[in-house]
Amino acid sequence: MKKKKRVFICGGGTGGHLYPALAISQKLKEKEPGLEIIFLGSQRPVEKEIMAKYGQKFIGLKVAGLKGRGLRGVLSLALIPVAILKSFYLILKYRPGLVIGVGGYSSGPVVLASWLLRKPRVILEQNVRPGFTNRLLRYFVPRVITAFEATLPFFGQKGLFLGNPVRPEFYAIEPRKQRSPFTLLVFGGSQGSHFLNQLMIDTLPFLKPAKDKIHIIHQTGSQDHSWVKKAYLDHSFNSAEVEPFFFEMPAKFKQADLLICRSGATSLAEIIASSRAAVLIPLARAAENHQYWNAYELFLRGAALMMTENEARPEKLAEIIFDYLEHPEKLDSMEAKLAELRVSDPEEKIASFCLELMRGKKEKTVHG
Repeated sequence: MKKKKRVFICGGGTGGHLYPALAISQKLKEKEPGLEIIFLGSQRPVEKEIMAKYGQKFIGLKVAGLKGRGLRGVLSLALIPVAILKSFYLILKYRPGLVIGVGGYSSGPVVLASWLLRKPRVILEQNVRPGFTNRLLRYFVPRVITAFEATLPFFGQKGLFLGNPVRPEFYAIEPRKQRSPFTLLVFGGSQGSHFLNQLMIDTLPFLKPAKDKIHIIHQTGSQDHSWVKKAYLDHSFNSAEVEPFFFEMPAKFKQADLLICRSGATSLAEIIASSRAAVLIPLARAAENHQYWNAYELFLRGAALMMTENEARPEKLAEIIFDYLEHPEKLDSMEAKLAELRVSDPEEKIASFCLELMRGKKEKTVHG
């Protein structure tokens, strides 16, 4: 009986980690028919919902981030040994030929267990500046695949710049030839952003003079959906599309002239892949300010506009929107800069590297 080939993809916590994982999974299955992919993550509902939506086999581990202090931090630490033991069990049960860590605290126990069991393993770093988990895990893997060239110095000889996996639908998005109505896409990641929701609603009174020229698509997250939707109606923006979550985000990108969003790694990868102009407002409380550095990398190259939360005032945002509405050539320039940042076929390159690693064809020139 032929042994079934399996790969574990571990990590998550947000859609920002899960969507790259799905993109890799899709390419791996294309290149290796019959390969079984098993996703391991935390027990947060968003992970289960996204994986169920895409029909993926998913196992949730009882893990939590180490950011909490006091009792919360102690409880998070106490969960780690249990999660490592569960990871041991799952690796011995399913015997994956490769373990891929895609970031987030839930990747830690699985990658550590795979190191102890000497399984082939690799991690992906999607942010410009690596997070705590991957800074720790770099000592336990032979290679770290980075999304940005600027990240390579953090990993020395282990770093390998191949880009960030993005669903192929984003690459298929064509430039908007007719910017009418001028369409804004507002989103704060898979869970939404209360800050962006409030900012956008506070901006609506300033946009009223041009409301017939502007169409707004707004992903709110589940908690704020009802009041945000009502606020649009109260301000007479009756045509606005307001939903808790858009599963078909590539279709929304296709409609958009300008994005107003956070600067998580996957959002940036999707912005680059689709060449869609954006106003980036980094999450101020993001771990180690990583969203600021993500946004700054694009801003530095003229590929996005950037505002900190302190700078993001309703009147200023309205002024920016009006400027782009009246001068669409500025959007064209930004989109051209984004096109220069595109990495060709990152999923293909990452999947090929992973399969070679699984088959033992990649020499481990770097100790891991």
